[in-house]
Amino acid sequence: MTLLYGIHSVLEALKASSRRVERVCVDRSQKNARLQEIIDSAREHGIPISFEEKAWLDRKAEGRRHQGILCCLAEVAACGLDDILQSAARPGLLLILDGIEDPQNLGAILRSAEVAGADGVILPRWRSAGISPAVVRASAGAAAHMKIARDMNLSQAIKRLKEEGYWVAGLDAGAAKPVWEADLTVPLALVMGGEGGGLQRLVRESCDYLVSIPVRGRVTSLNVSVTAGIALYECLRQRLMPK
Repeated sequence: MTLLYGIHSVLEALKASSRRVERVCVDRSQKNARLQEIIDSAREHGIPISFEEKAWLDRKAEGRRHQGILCCLAEVAACGLDDILQSAARPGLLLILDGIEDPQNLGAILRSAEVAGADGVILPRWRSAGISPAVVRASAGAAAHMKIARDMNLSQAIKRLKEEGYWVAGLDAGAAKPVWEADLTVPLALVMGGEGGGLQRLVRESCDYLVSIPVRGRVTSLNVSVTAGIALYECLRQRLMPK
């Protein structure tokens, strides 16, 4: 079971994944419109509500800021690659994350992916942060809206995507081709490497091509979540341009 805390995160979970919310716990000493909105939503969905002392919520949240609310979530339902492909809009935009281990980075990437309209995110079997409360908080609730395939063999997933007509582009700082010179309007899977190590060799070799985001400063690389945001919005920019 996963605990989510904070008004925004709990509201997003109720909107996007109410069937996974097992209980909502509210600080009995607080009364405000936003907490009441959560209470009303939980009652509408038939979700049990308990009113607790602030000290109890403090212990459950382990000292983190909970804003008087937390909820208990069932484990994230398994989502397969087939689920993502069946629901993907045309031309299709997926994100493959090759070993993102920092929850803040993973949450920020999920937020950018959801806002940019990506159809799903694929995480590997090993070397990846899970969808923890820290990830959901960092995503500002976007994780609740995004289809996420977990425990995947990335090389096999890439092979399947190619069979379905997707092009696979790896983001690599050493690539000569800037991301904006690639055609990102086709069915596309963007592959991001992990912090520090970048793309693993087998994953890199599975990509159709590599692209980079040029840098001009003394620092030679960008944070992976920033790189993901730039690449996703270049996809969106190209796709919104008049034909």
